[in-house]
This record gives sequence, structure tokens and C-alpha cells, in this order.
Amino acid sequence: MRFEIKQIGVIYSPYKTKEECPIQGAAKSEGKGQIEIFSEYEEALETIETFTHIMLFYIFDRAGEIKLSRPTFLDDVSHGVFASRHPCRPNSIGISIVKLERRNKNILDVCEIDVLDNTPLIDIKPYIPKFDYREKAGNGWVETKKFREKPQNRE
Repeated sequence: MRFEIKQIGVIYSPYKTKEECPIQGAAKSEGKGQIEIFSEYEEALETIETFTHIMLFYIFDRAGEIKLSRPTFLDDVSHGVFASRHPCRPNSIGISIVKLERRNKNILDVCEIDVLDNTPLIDIKPYIPKFDYREKAGNGWVETKKFREKPQNRE
């Protein structure tokens, strides 16, 4: 079976390097960006401005070497890549939740962004707490970890 994923737009942010980019956008709410949807997909944005937050799906086009188990920014112990949000993964697909500030035709202004500038966008979905929030969801191995700055020497 073969899959084809089309780029639908571009994510613009103030972050030009991996070192500048925050680990999670909610931890750096001042991070502002723009999402440009290619004109042929503009109609798909109809009523998106009724949501406060959206989920961006994108390609980690500048991720490093794929390793199936590795340390993460929260832990020096290795974890499987499917048990982490590390960008170096078999299909290099990223997801971020951002706050939608406004829409102007095919341009979305957002904040709480944690994506590198000029990242290829492949999909957008509305964040809907009624469906996306799970009251009894567990945090796995992350539960006991405190947020720390991203190590500068890791991919």
C-alpha cells in the first residue's frame, strides 16, 4: 500500500534553528507565528475562526538521525520514539496545538507556536476539548519529570 501526503501550506515562526525553538508552545506563549494555507485550500478554513485552538500537523523536515530509542529533553534515560515526542521518528510527522488569534483569508495568526520557520504543513484540525480532553488520561513516564530546558548538544 502506498500513501501520498500533500503539503497544504507553510508554518512561519520566529524560530530559525532547533536551539531557538521551544519544546512545547504552551511553555512559551509569547511565540507568535503565521500559518499560510495554499490558496487552493482556503475554502477548507471556513469557520475555523470559531475555535480558540487548532492542531497543526507538519513534517519535521529538519529532524536528525532516526533512532528508535533515545533520551528526551525531559529525561537522560532512553525511551522508545513512540513513547516520546522526539522529532526524529520513522515518518517525521509532528503535531502542535497553537492558539488561533485571527484569520485573514488564507493566513492564520497564532501564538504558543513551537515549530521551526518554513515548516511544511500537511493538515489542520480544530482542538475540541469536548473530544480531545481525557479526564483520566495518564502521563506515563513523564508524570514524575519536571520541565527543563532543552539540552544544547542533542538532536
